[in-house]
Amino acid sequence: MKINIQSLSLFTLAKICVCLSPIISRANDNLANTSISNTTNLVSSKPSETIAFRGRNITLTGQNLTTANVVQVAKHGAKVTINNEALSRVQKSHEILLLAAESGHKIYGLTAGVGLNKDQAFVNATGGLDEEVIRVSKEFNRNLIYAHSAGAGPEMAEEVVRAIMVTRLNAILFGSTGAQLRVAELYRDFLNNNITPVVPSRGSVGEADITLLGHIALAMIGEGDVYLRGRKVPASQALEKFGLEPLDPFGKDALSIFSSNAYSTALGALAVEDLKALLKVSKLLFALSLEALDGNIEPFLQDAHVIRPFPYVNSSAKDIRTILAGSYLWEPSDDRALQDPLSFRTGAYTLGAVAKCLSELETQLQIQLNSSDDNPAVVLDVVSPSNLAEEVSLYVDEAGVRGALIPTGNFTPLPLVISFQEAAIALSHLSNASAQRTIKLADPHFTHLSRFLGTDKTFHAYGAIQKVFASLAAENQSLALPVSMDLFSIAGTIEDTSTNAPRVVRRFQQMIDNLYYIMGVEIMHVAQAIDLRKQKYPGLQLSRTTEAFFNNYRQVVPFLEVDRFLSPDIEASYLFLKKHSRN
Repeated sequence: MKINIQSLSLFTLAKICVCLSPIISRANDNLANTSISNTTNLVSSKPSETIAFRGRNITLTGQNLTTANVVQVAKHGAKVTINNEALSRVQKSHEILLLAAESGHKIYGLTAGVGLNKDQAFVNATGGLDEEVIRVSKEFNRNLIYAHSAGAGPEMAEEVVRAIMVTRLNAILFGSTGAQLRVAELYRDFLNNNITPVVPSRGSVGEADITLLGHIALAMIGEGDVYLRGRKVPASQALEKFGLEPLDPFGKDALSIFSSNAYSTALGALAVEDLKALLKVSKLLFALSLEALDGNIEPFLQDAHVIRPFPYVNSSAKDIRTILAGSYLWEPSDDRALQDPLSFRTGAYTLGAVAKCLSELETQLQIQLNSSDDNPAVVLDVVSPSNLAEEVSLYVDEAGVRGALIPTGNFTPLPLVISFQEAAIALSHLSNASAQRTIKLADPHFTHLSRFLGTDKTFHAYGAIQKVFASLAAENQSLALPVSMDLFSIAGTIEDTSTNAPRVVRRFQQMIDNLYYIMGVEIMHVAQAIDLRKQKYPGLQLSRTTEAFFNNYRQVVPFLEVDRFLSPDIEASYLFLKKHSRN
């Protein structure tokens, strides 16, 4: 049977697409299971670390993706499947988009341009489907992709790009983009076949990461480069390897891929999981540091916090008490100070501030990961709440499909950015407290131990190492300064606000990394002080938890009996804390 394509409406075309999609999808799934071991003929110009696949499968629904899920897909190679209900939402949103176009709606990015070009009609919204409308829409989409593939700087790590793809796929499954179903399927196929687009890391002002995410769209249309199991190859070759048809972008496909905050959100998800690990090991280190000082445990008692019930402070104090159960600190000591330095005494507040910020970030990211930041956005199964002409014009209700296509400002990640900036301030306090504790542990006035924790065989011991944590703590103070207000008015001054979201999160990630070094030097001092204290008091009893922590550390970094080259100890301590935080 011959079909006259000019007689079809956009909506009818969508129905044909949804019927063909399961057939295409099944074929792609079968091809995805074929061997890909023969990749030596694909030239690689820059090998990248291959993501390890661990066999886990995560079902995406568009509604319950977690930061832990993002890490599993990004770093550990978990595969993804798509919930059928979510696929239906994607298809329905595409149908609403086409119905809106047929109804003569002026649609940003579909029947009109984007940015300053929003007043230019690139695809006539005349309602009928003809070859010219299809051709112009496809040409417009490709040109959008080319124009928005304009990043700079080093390539993103593969794990970051994978985090971006699972983040954006889940947002598309929420059902508000209007993209073709094939867009969602390609995200899935890229993830499951370990096809990772090459994406530069710089060039987003944090009001949708458009010039970076355009490179993912570029790979989907078979252009640009990708990493295939760690080897850089042309995207067209990777698609051919798995029998994947390149995307022929139409309608709102291009905008649906690159007009989002998926980069900032992905970085945020990875950073939050890093922060969880950091906070866990920070509590352990603080407790051991208090034992190294022979510190006063009284400021952490329950009744000391009942009278000032900040919840995260109270829970941190409780955690400290739990970690120190059975410690010698619960026994009286003539040498113990009544009032310790504030970096020790207010530890529950410092840790509590980080815990509070972590909780807020988790809440913000849960929303960000499972919602739409699209503009315009499709809203499914709604009717106009009023008879106001301007509002009514945004809604469609035809052939059993009901919804709206609404211009939004949802592309701004400001709530998430402000939460990260607040958390950065908390990390700066954590950095300063660790640095100050380390200084006190090297001072006989506070420890009643030797100066710089030396032995009778050392000349300097830890006398010079203070420069390391002092410089890093100072750097963290600078990194904690807010940068979301640094902006230029661009795109013909239409885009006159921004958030610098990627920059904010990258600075936050750097602070976490710096903290592992700062705390690495602290644990060097802590362990040395514990050993010296045990020599002085052979029966000294650490808590069961801190004793295990201390013993594990001593398997990595030995006691400083004589002066030695300390850079390896700093690096080993840094790595120990990072590894222990994940256990």
